[in-house]
Amino acid sequence: MQGLAQRVTATRPELVNSDAAFGELAWNWGRGHASDGGSWSRRLWFSGGELVAWGWARLPRRVRLSDGSVKEVTGAYLAYQVHPDHAGLVDEVIDWYDDTAAGLERTVLPSAADEFALGRWAAHGYGTDPASLGDTGVWTQLNERDLTDVEQPVLPDGFRFRTADEVGPDAVVQAHLDAWAPSAYTVESYRGVRRTNAYRGDLHLLVEAPEGTMASSTIMWLDEANRTAGFEPVGTHRDYRRLGLARAMLLHGMRLVRAAGATHATVACLGAPGHPRARGLYHGVGFRELVRDAPLIKTGTAD
Repeated sequence: MQGLAQRVTATRPELVNSDAAFGELAWNWGRGHASDGGSWSRRLWFSGGELVAWGWARLPRRVRLSDGSVKEVTGAYLAYQVHPDHAGLVDEVIDWYDDTAAGLERTVLPSAADEFALGRWAAHGYGTDPASLGDTGVWTQLNERDLTDVEQPVLPDGFRFRTADEVGPDAVVQAHLDAWAPSAYTVESYRGVRRTNAYRGDLHLLVEAPEGTMASSTIMWLDEANRTAGFEPVGTHRDYRRLGLARAMLLHGMRLVRAAGATHATVACLGAPGHPRARGLYHGVGFRELVRDAPLIKTGTAD
């Protein structure tokens, strides 16, 4: 699946769907396989022994969060990718998803640049997800920049850059929880992330505060074939925001992956007007929008 992401990235990067990028696949698979894998269903399509399409349906499940609460997921979500040379397979992906999640509310996030796929989803009864509309919509945009000129990062006095290899699993997981709580992330989740292809502890960055708190963190996923690196996730402790930590960490990370051979970087964020903070952060360090997704939905009654 990551190999297909690399092949599409090499020729039509705007057609890589949400949750189908090289790093997104590793992050989502690694952190969720142990806890949610029983509710996952996948289908892969091959041509001449080469993977040319896949679908990954996530079905209803109970998710236990770090604050002790339980989130009930009642609908289905599909991550998928089809190689542009086999675009017609999207109909088979849709049919498989409809069969797998029959009777459920179904959502999917194709690229807004994929006109052919959007037409096929519409033909199968999928329409724009109302939750994506308006200033607080939930659609995401993918941002990119080259790494030709990356400014020197500057941290506040007393703060320093660390790596996951240096600080260990407990500190890494706590940094994530401090940024994203309540979250389903655990040490077991992190072990899964570490086992994924392309994870590198030296490219898993943190910013340590003077008293030892891991105040900000990100993972960089280096795609050596395309000489590109994606940031996922990026988060900062609530008590340490607006200090420039994430900005410095992103710049430091871009300089590291550039030294490792990358010439290009990507990062995704919520794109609606009501979610300006992350977009402003990424645009402030040189990223610009490449493409956005098109959230679609089909109700169970539409069957």
